Amino acid sequence: MKIALFGNGKMGQLVATQARAAGHEIGEVITSDAGATSLDELAARLRRHDVAIDFTVGTAVGRNVAACVNAKVPLVEGTTGWQSEKSAILRSVTDQGGALIYGANFSVGVNLFYRVVARAGELFARSNDYAPFIEEAHHQQKRDAPSGTALRLHDLLKENIAREIFITSTRAGSIPGTHRVGFDSAADQIMLTHTARSRAGFASGALLAANWIVGRTGVFEFSDLIEEMIKTNDE
Repeated sequence: MKIALFGNGKMGQLVATQARAAGHEIGEVITSDAGATSLDELAARLRRHDVAIDFTVGTAVGRNVAACVNAKVPLVEGTTGWQSEKSAILRSVTDQGGALIYGANFSVGVNLFYRVVARAGELFARSNDYAPFIEEAHHQQKRDAPSGTALRLHDLLKENIAREIFITSTRAGSIPGTHRVGFDSAADQIMLTHTARSRAGFASGALLAANWIVGRTGVFEFSDLIEEMIKTNDE
């Protein structure tokens, strides 16, 4: 595949390294200074790529998605912090026949963790003795808080638990990402934890999504890919 990258930070560089090691070609690397480029010019830079991957900032997502739709290049959207624009952005992709796969977290482990937490929510919803809570911690450069992953965990729990669920966020040092989901009672506490040891899992998940989205149209969540992977393994 020939891959265009939005962003040349730590995640973008890691994706590029893993992509090249897997035999893919990195084409355009579009950095923050592209904000001064017109949408048509940006789309022109994206053409003749098989797929694009975006790990930038939430405020850039709308523009990056629009450019990819214009260029007819499928996009892997790994950026968080664009929830306020989400409905409009996803609708624009669908209406214009584009292709987008997005997720709060592209780690396969985290997406399996989602399923563990969802099942725990079903079980603990049967008891009023346990108060659920979420804790997340990331490196000090991460701008959005709570994290997109924490918000996704919150949504999964709320599918079955009516009571308020608090989220606490920490930004410090170089923490790659830790998420804890707890259920606390007077008698005991149950804690489910996912700890990222590096960003490598996010990069490999993004490349997995890039391979998957090529040749498709429509809007997908990374969880759709995971669900397909699980069903294939079960057959």
